[in-house]
Amino acid sequence: MVNPEQLRNIAKEILKAYGENETNALLTADCLVKADMRGISTHGIYLLIPIFDRIKAGMLDIPTKITLVKEIDATTVLDGGNGLGQLAARKAMDISIEKAKKFGIAVTSVRNTNNISFLGYYTGLASQKGMIGLATSNAAASMAPWGSTEAFIGTSPFSISIPAKNQKPIILDMSSSVVARGKIRQASRNKKTIPLGWSIDSEGNPTNNPEEALKGTLLPIAGPKGSGMAIVIDILAGMLSGSKYGPEVKTFHKLEGATGVGVFCMAIDINRFIDLEDFYSKIDNYIQEIKNLKKAKNVSEIYLPGEIELQKEEKASKQGIELDPLTVENLNDILSKLSIDLNLRL
Repeated sequence: MVNPEQLRNIAKEILKAYGENETNALLTADCLVKADMRGISTHGIYLLIPIFDRIKAGMLDIPTKITLVKEIDATTVLDGGNGLGQLAARKAMDISIEKAKKFGIAVTSVRNTNNISFLGYYTGLASQKGMIGLATSNAAASMAPWGSTEAFIGTSPFSISIPAKNQKPIILDMSSSVVARGKIRQASRNKKTIPLGWSIDSEGNPTNNPEEALKGTLLPIAGPKGSGMAIVIDILAGMLSGSKYGPEVKTFHKLEGATGVGVFCMAIDINRFIDLEDFYSKIDNYIQEIKNLKKAKNVSEIYLPGEIELQKEEKASKQGIELDPLTVENLNDILSKLSIDLNLRL
């Protein structure tokens, strides 16, 4: 087990060595470590490895320079400068939160950025301020539109966070595919099979081989419904922001050029619709009513979206984070190459 503060410090020092300033390195490290604390290891500290590879190849620009493209009332468009996606997405949500205080609802889009890790991190920033947060992002083509066997759209993740007072916030954070592609890459790295139903191979056949799955396409949740969600999210996050979309978006995990990821962040000020304390009372009761419902056979507890991940975060803060040994080995190699006098131990 790794202490979260130790991991956050290591990530910060690595990012500083990459060329980020202290503040930006800490903000990015916090996002990555939170992912690992919540059990979302595919979006956590592991990402420092492809970040390192992309910087060396000149395909990711650090220090991250985010610029304003357009700003009209409650809407803002940013250019992520092909830098760290975590910084661009955080700035986008911060702007949306601040503008929602004035306009009630605000949307900020980002063009020309990279992988932003897990979206619940950003929507959670809004719920911490008594707002509803929504975030979407597009990604490299890894899923075929329903009826096709050819990858055209990404996993199109999205998140919505709803604040509560005495209960845990509701944090829906999911991809439009049955599983995030990172889990298939993780299985491939660890030489493990994947469950049938996650993906099809390049010929359209079900496969449990992660290598064949990576050559093929992911399957959307609920068939045509998940496919439809992925398409509209690609349009919202990519096309609307002026970023890349469809097959134009490059994968973050291969050195094929700038990814061109787009992001869409919205904040909704609850107070503009209903008194916030009244809302808190209602949502707390709503959550409790759900948890008090008659449980299905062999179910010990009814969980709301994000609750399991928040419980894992609480546990990790006390007991430490369990990391993949291969990730630890690769990060220690990077620490050595960067001449950073730190070592990551399990």
